[in-house]
Amino acid sequence: MSSWARLALLVLLAAPPAAAGPVGRAALRAEIAAWNIDIRPDGAGLPPGQGSVTDGEALYAEACAACHGDFGEGLGRYPALSGGQGTLKADRPTKTVGSFWPHLSTLFDYTRRAMPAYQGQSLTDDQVYALTAYILNLNDLVPADFTLTRQNFTTIRLPNADGFRPDDRATAEDPLFRAPPCRQDCRTAPRITARASPRRPRRRQPFPFILAKILHGGPGV
Repeated sequence: MSSWARLALLVLLAAPPAAAGPVGRAALRAEIAAWNIDIRPDGAGLPPGQGSVTDGEALYAEACAACHGDFGEGLGRYPALSGGQGTLKADRPTKTVGSFWPHLSTLFDYTRRAMPAYQGQSLTDDQVYALTAYILNLNDLVPADFTLTRQNFTTIRLPNADGFRPDDRATAEDPLFRAPPCRQDCRTAPRITARASPRRPRRRQPFPFILAKILHGGPGV
């Protein structure tokens, strides 16, 4: 070992251990506010603002139609936003705001959080209200002169609001699998309910007979 290596080792051994302390810091209010932007079905979290169908139509044509189509029909692999009513039981249901989504808060939250594509959180709250109002109008859920606000937001009921139910596996299924298994006299004695009848074997013809029928035709093969 070189003298430099010995010196470095001695310095490391002589150094006091690093004092243990808290890791990180408390989040600032501004940081929490930036994360806490979810909108709930009961309207909790909605920001102040409003937007009309008319304003939303102009904004949609500029920022949304290139992917979702002029009337929300969806282009290419981009999802449709309108239509699809009555298709949920079909082999290929069309899942849109007007046919599948249960709550308006989902549309508002996702638009505000992630739209337009690759430019998430670039819209103002009024613009999100306007786009939401216009998409509702595309689905014939509000009239053309409608203005969406925080005050009337929860009055909008989507057609499939009752199409979902809470996850009840904890009460409906878990008890079936957590019950003690049966270990004795679990099944009754077997009971014969029917008997199979033997099939009548097919009579096989000798090869010369079959060959003659193939060469000369006629019934009986």
